[in-house]
Amino acid sequence: MEVILKQDIHTLGYKNDIVTVKNGYGRNYLIPNGFAILATESAKKMHAENMRQRAHKEEKIKNEALEIAKKLEGVTLSLGAKTSTTGKIFGSVNNIQIAEALTEKGFEIDRKVISIKDAVKEIGKYTASIKLHKEVKVEIEFEVVSE
Repeated sequence: MEVILKQDIHTLGYKNDIVTVKNGYGRNYLIPNGFAILATESAKKMHAENMRQRAHKEEKIKNEALEIAKKLEGVTLSLGAKTSTTGKIFGSVNNIQIAEALTEKGFEIDRKVISIKDAVKEIGKYTASIKLHKEVKVEIEFEVVSE
């Protein structure tokens, strides 16, 4: 079954993508919850026309994301955390704390687009990946220090 996605779905695709899914997944989950519409011939024609009109807007959004990515490339963050005497963190550092640190530096980045590769449980240097656009991804380094 082919469906046109109405919003980004993490494991499936991005908004306005035409994807093939299993019949039950489309009929019982995606379409009733408003995440997708059935990709009929008329829906595909309307989708193609809408995509032509949005191409210019998408290019502008991508260029803005590239500008932000250039500014973020040189940024390094220092996050404070309560630690034990051996250097283990009580709890862990997550994407919310990175988003707050970026806000302090002047970047308004949503916490949902930030992902940390490794679990941050000790003091040290780590990298986080920020997905600004579906084609623009930037990695920033952050250091966890003891408070």
